[in-house]
Amino acid sequence: MTVEAVTPVQFTNWEKPMNILIILAHPDDPEFFMGGTISMWSKLGHKVSYLLLTKGERGLSEEFSDGDALKEVRQIEQRNAAKLLGVSEVDFLDYPDGFLEVNLENRRNLVAEIRKRQPDIVVSSDPQTYFHTHYINHPDHRLAGLLTMEAVFPAAGNRGFYPEQLEQGLAPTKIRELWMSLTVDPNITLDVSDYWQIRIEALKKHVSQIGDPGVFEQVWNQRRQEATASDSLYYEHFRRVILRV
Repeated sequence: MTVEAVTPVQFTNWEKPMNILIILAHPDDPEFFMGGTISMWSKLGHKVSYLLLTKGERGLSEEFSDGDALKEVRQIEQRNAAKLLGVSEVDFLDYPDGFLEVNLENRRNLVAEIRKRQPDIVVSSDPQTYFHTHYINHPDHRLAGLLTMEAVFPAAGNRGFYPEQLEQGLAPTKIRELWMSLTVDPNITLDVSDYWQIRIEALKKHVSQIGDPGVFEQVWNQRRQEATASDSLYYEHFRRVILRV
């Protein structure tokens, strides 16, 4: 099987503004996985919204040791970060952080959420287990991606799935594309170098998770320098599946 060559592109060839729904597991996942792309899409006039499946109560630290209180903190942090990137809406489900499940009930619920929003583009995370040689993908990241894939196809657009939702006014949605972030098997790579700093500024809103924002920025700028020694550009990578033209 021939795989499309991965080349840096500035993705602007959608013929009209898109309604883009990002479905991920935790607060801060959007900014870490694809903050530059989110900012770019917003600037290009696309409507970007988040649906986060948990409220991140297990992102505990010495300073934030109460899970119930942390839920509230992380929702505020996420909305502040999203606002910087031009995101129009941020919604949270309340599945337990660290114990996300792919099951028929959760699929039905996610199909309803997708139908409610009628997105053109859905973005989630690749349900792979390993990420290069130094990272085991968090179970919630993997399962958020798998649950999203199973909700998007074939259920969300097929009237035969969950007809009771149609009676509730939730019509099938014709999703054009599914994008999977945090992938080791990309087929599209975006040059979002111009959005590096706004991504960092958005991530700095997640104080409960990153600690001192100044130190965090210094560390990530150093990581970028080390990772881009032969190329000063910053890229974000995706597996893009075109479901309909």
